[in-house]
Amino acid sequence: MMSMFDQKIDRYMTHSVKWDYSEEIFGVKDVLPMWVADMDFRAPDEVISALQERASHGIFGYTSAGPEAKKAVQSWMKARHGWDVTQESIVFSSGVVTALSMAIQSLTDPGDAVLIQSPVYHPFFDMTEKNGRTLVNNQLKLENGAYQIDFEDLEEKAAHQKVKLMLLCNPQNPGGRVWTKEELQRIGEICAKHHVIVVSDEIHSDLMLFGHKHVPFASLSKEHARNSVTCMAPSKTFNLAGLQSSAIIIPNKEIRTKYEEFQKRQGFFTLNTFGIAGLTAAYTHGEKWLDELNSYLEENVNTVISYIEEHLPKLNVIRPDSTYLIWIDCTQLQKTDAELKELLLQKGKLALEDGTKYGPGGEGFVRMNIGCPRSLVHEGLERLRKAFS
Repeated sequence: MMSMFDQKIDRYMTHSVKWDYSEEIFGVKDVLPMWVADMDFRAPDEVISALQERASHGIFGYTSAGPEAKKAVQSWMKARHGWDVTQESIVFSSGVVTALSMAIQSLTDPGDAVLIQSPVYHPFFDMTEKNGRTLVNNQLKLENGAYQIDFEDLEEKAAHQKVKLMLLCNPQNPGGRVWTKEELQRIGEICAKHHVIVVSDEIHSDLMLFGHKHVPFASLSKEHARNSVTCMAPSKTFNLAGLQSSAIIIPNKEIRTKYEEFQKRQGFFTLNTFGIAGLTAAYTHGEKWLDELNSYLEENVNTVISYIEEHLPKLNVIRPDSTYLIWIDCTQLQKTDAELKELLLQKGKLALEDGTKYGPGGEGFVRMNIGCPRSLVHEGLERLRKAFS
């Protein structure tokens, strides 16, 4: 039976970064874009209806993300992740990257160090360096097809390199690793011991695959909650990035006040009208849609792994525990990153993310977005094969 996610929807001429700007971004026009973390699926009907209803009202004056939106976030966190959060602890942001930048600026001083774990989402680097903070890297270790944390190195750097804040990617992007309760507990203990605030980017936390379960960092204990900022959003979960709507959970009043005061100094006060409507509808009505999505994504992951094992044996897929992103090890091809990119774009006509964007440990890798109809997954795999055959 055909899934609703099998529907191919033409996204050209919608101001889509993914589909309309390939030539500007890659210098090549006729490529299949499977790079940026943006799915090719329609949002849940309830979200579309909520946006249509709000649009039909016709008046778009000043709005505020008030108790209804906070209640939706609160209920979602409890139902989906077993995490009790208070409405008081929730603040809003136009995006998680914006929130990361504001956390860095409000909770550290210029010259302070920020700890990251590469390979990791590239705005972690950008927001740290562009805000005049020192970048300290606790590089992840790839062992038996999965990333592991070097805790000895983490402790050493937290203790001795003026680290004031850690940007935690939970689940991990680009590898799709879901950190265990024990791993998160150890991170929390090290950071608490050395007075390092944990800013946990949990934007992919709803996209759990193959029976994995997300553990919100701040849910571990009251101590960890008091030492944390958690960044959530419906944007990856429900494909709503264009609505620019995120929820930032800060249980510690002192940290929350610093963050909110900084937001106000930047002139930020609330979400846009449609961001409020979309977030509230998604977190209120989106659970059934999400369960079907995750099942569909699991099949897409299995499709990619089976195809690559059969047709491209020199490539090694890092099986994701979560997300719709596939991290592919191309090092056995013995090509430079520039050569990989050239083959993909010119020979395969396929646009993937270059692994070097994710910092040390990303060399020789590419990231593929399989949050799309399975027919496009197959087309992408054929283009991958053409590029590297």
